[in-house]
Amino acid sequence: MSNRVVITGIGWVTPLGHQIEGVWSAMLAGKSGIGPTTHFDATTFPTRFSGEVRDYDYRQYVKQPQLHDGVSLNTSFALGAAAMAWQGAGLGQGESVAPDRLGIYLGSGEGSIDFDNYVTANVLSWDAQKKQIDAPRWAGEAMHRLTATRELEQEPNMPLSHLAMEFGAQGPAYNCLTACAASTQAIGEATQILRRGDAEVMISGGAHSMIHPFGVTGFNRLTALSRRNDAPTTASRPFSVDRDGFVLGEGAGMLVLETLDHAQKRGAKILAEITGYGSSADAFRITDMHAEGRGPVAAMTLALKDAAINPPQVDYISAHGTGTHENDAIETRAIKVVFGDAAPRVPVSSIKSMTGHLIAAAGAVEAITCVLAIRDQVLPPTINLHQPDPECDLDYVPNTARKAKVETCLSNSFGFGGQNNTLVIRAWQP
Repeated sequence: MSNRVVITGIGWVTPLGHQIEGVWSAMLAGKSGIGPTTHFDATTFPTRFSGEVRDYDYRQYVKQPQLHDGVSLNTSFALGAAAMAWQGAGLGQGESVAPDRLGIYLGSGEGSIDFDNYVTANVLSWDAQKKQIDAPRWAGEAMHRLTATRELEQEPNMPLSHLAMEFGAQGPAYNCLTACAASTQAIGEATQILRRGDAEVMISGGAHSMIHPFGVTGFNRLTALSRRNDAPTTASRPFSVDRDGFVLGEGAGMLVLETLDHAQKRGAKILAEITGYGSSADAFRITDMHAEGRGPVAAMTLALKDAAINPPQVDYISAHGTGTHENDAIETRAIKVVFGDAAPRVPVSSIKSMTGHLIAAAGAVEAITCVLAIRDQVLPPTINLHQPDPECDLDYVPNTARKAKVETCLSNSFGFGGQNNTLVIRAWQP
């Protein structure tokens, strides 16, 4: 018989702030964390706004800041969110966890490139002016500006490495980067590790920032980003007929997961239980979802089967809900396939309307909102939804938070490349 897996700690760093209660209050109030991009000079870009983390210093959260000098934004976000989750779980210095029974599974992205500003100021401007790049001079400048430590910090595994040092975790250690599905996959796979007894405690979630010249350029070239530069706070419009793309965000979400037996032995406060996980691939195209949503349908179906529940037992769906024409319509279609006649009665909302899209970190932050929705019996809204797309005809909790009975939540994440992951999170029931 497999172990039951419970959530005992949560923490996040988001464009709406970096305290659990403050961010949650902002979401329930329908506030937006989107504003002009300041990480780099975006004045020449088609999209000049994003969801940036503001007024944040990871050193106020960690116990050993000397171990983390020079970290990337991704790692800094991961450290703060994990420290909040760790303290919230009542683990203190970790005396109640054997190091080899403490693991980490993250869905974290690459760090920002050390010479972003150099590339922006020189390479991009040279290209715009149709000038020939002086390769030797460019290479020399890059060598001069790039440091060995910063090069290492760009690697996607580095947030995991720093968390392991901070918390003394010597158990299973994994990082996946399945695009926008990454941190949901990490939580699901961490759950499987605990179920089979390979660890007793797992720190799991994700961290990411793609708010840099290469990240924004890539998404602009894909025509995936909104270009509402005159109204950034209303630019993220999931399920709206006039949506024109997602808004890039950044941050981290971290959860402390434990086997039920371990949590109960130490008297931990249990916030919720993970009862289901489903994963699938579209096997279709790199940037396009299958028109019938076969990947999302499979992920949701597998998660419900794993949780041993039927669709009508779900009280809330935290949608992937990016605000692109393709995603919102196909996710709606997939929900209808899985839920059948129950689909119109299940509330669905997208917090990306407020935070922007945190890419690899998005799923973990959305899983945390499910935990809080269960705790407070309230659903976060989809803001900026005043003219629903006729293809998107479900109950998206438009614009205003809603009190509701919430015992079982389903959280969806779908990534470029066709990766799909779904979690079922339920109220703790002894």
